[in-house]
Amino acid sequence: MSETTSAPVASDGAAIRGRHFRYFDFVMAAFVVILLLSNVLGAGKVAEIELPGVGYWPFGAGILFFPIGYVIGDILTEVYGYGRARRCIWAGTVALLFMAFMSWVVVALPPAPDWTGQQAYEQVFGQVPRIVFASITAFWAGEFVNSYVLAKMKLMTKGRHLWSRTIGSTVAGQAVDSLIFYPLAFWGAEGWTHALVLQVLITQWALKVSWEVLLTPVTYFVVDFLKGREGVDVFDSGTDFTPFRTRV
Repeated sequence: MSETTSAPVASDGAAIRGRHFRYFDFVMAAFVVILLLSNVLGAGKVAEIELPGVGYWPFGAGILFFPIGYVIGDILTEVYGYGRARRCIWAGTVALLFMAFMSWVVVALPPAPDWTGQQAYEQVFGQVPRIVFASITAFWAGEFVNSYVLAKMKLMTKGRHLWSRTIGSTVAGQAVDSLIFYPLAFWGAEGWTHALVLQVLITQWALKVSWEVLLTPVTYFVVDFLKGREGVDVFDSGTDFTPFRTRV
């Protein structure tokens, strides 16, 4: 049986409060999973590629997947509104905190005498507390700025020009993310000059925004699909934009 598609109905956040959506749980799960995996698998590895005319260019492997979390954050706000996006951001924040706590406990447990993987395990999962704190703080602030800017721009553009608000919100959100993370994590750290921190900050911000631009066609496709299946298009005209609540 094929799923029905209906023309999305413009609604404000209050009008859909308590309403069940078929795909919201899946989008929320994807948001949290990408967030956790990009921090676990991507954060600890520095990769490099050879650029024509430039030579070998190092980059953090997490840059390949972490920006997808911002794309999903855009989709959440655009389709379901700021209130539900806020709930997902808090779910992601709590998941990151638990992951950090679990990593600390598991790494600290004394290894069995015949187990030889402790050093490698510590290298992958034994993250420096300063970096963990910077990462979680930057994610929380950046995602809320991203969602807020997109919701406000949607009202300003009357729902037109989706590309302008997905890119515009990412420019703002990723700027806040980078401005918080890199100074908190590396300013004054051994091997990190002030110039290097600023260079990496600007480079990573530019790469993340570029990812958003490249993924714009995908964002359009997913947004159109979800709005059609859910039959809703949320405008946050009467929304309380405080980040300090989780109730939709």
